[in-house]
Amino acid sequence: MSEAFTAYLRSGEKVLVMQRADEVADFPGAWDGIYGVGDPSDLDSVVSRITECTGIPVDKLQYVRSGMARGLAYGNRLNDVTPLLFVTEETDVSAGTLYKNSEWLDPGAIQTKDYSTPQLREMYGDVASYLYILKTSIGQEQNVAGEIRARLSGTGSLKDIQDKIFGVLSPHYMKGFIFVEATAMHHVQKLIGRVGVGVTPLKNCSKVLDGEAPLEDVLPYLEPKAATSGIEEGCIVEISGGAFRGQAARVTRVAESKEEVTVELFEAAVPVALTVRADQVRVTQRVE
Repeated sequence: MSEAFTAYLRSGEKVLVMQRADEVADFPGAWDGIYGVGDPSDLDSVVSRITECTGIPVDKLQYVRSGMARGLAYGNRLNDVTPLLFVTEETDVSAGTLYKNSEWLDPGAIQTKDYSTPQLREMYGDVASYLYILKTSIGQEQNVAGEIRARLSGTGSLKDIQDKIFGVLSPHYMKGFIFVEATAMHHVQKLIGRVGVGVTPLKNCSKVLDGEAPLEDVLPYLEPKAATSGIEEGCIVEISGGAFRGQAARVTRVAESKEEVTVELFEAAVPVALTVRADQVRVTQRVE
């Protein structure tokens, strides 16, 4: 039975990491989750430990899941440490017991903590997930995403990682890259046939970019911008579609809800208001 645990605490898109005090015997000054000694299946004790270390009230903590214990070296002993995931809406932390500092950070930034307790990054993946970026041939993003989904639905050599891969994201407006949500990079590398045996390398997918992708860097690509974004009244635009393609015009009205703009053509003998789709104009000069 596991004799210790590391609890990870999420609030929104951030995860809490704690810095151990300098006088702690094991890994002084190292970044950590919330470490405790005891039975990880005793959730009341785990929650009490989180409150003791962070100052966050017990009733503000919600248990999500536990992972398998890992054998980790602490000094001259080997501890079986179980990771657990909790969520909270509280972000005010008062570091106590083992810890002197705390920080809410993007899960993808755990890897930037040069000095941390053993397998801090890997254990987080055991109870949560990371986003990984795959490099694809331009124009083949949807095909690669479709092949990945097909591989995950099969019963062959990838069956053992099906519960380690949670999703494939392929925004239509992003070229040359797709995203995979998974517990660890080596599972993604196996998925596309870059490690292990018995898996054919995935066509039109060259590699997994190094490291976990910070959510704050990726989310803007997952939230499509409105076609009217960046277009204001008074902007000079070039019409890129329809019968007036190539014509220069001035924007007189922006209808964000309909994703349309109304323009006046420069070369028209008589000013005429023309309404076109916002994705059919390109801004050439912005309003000063």
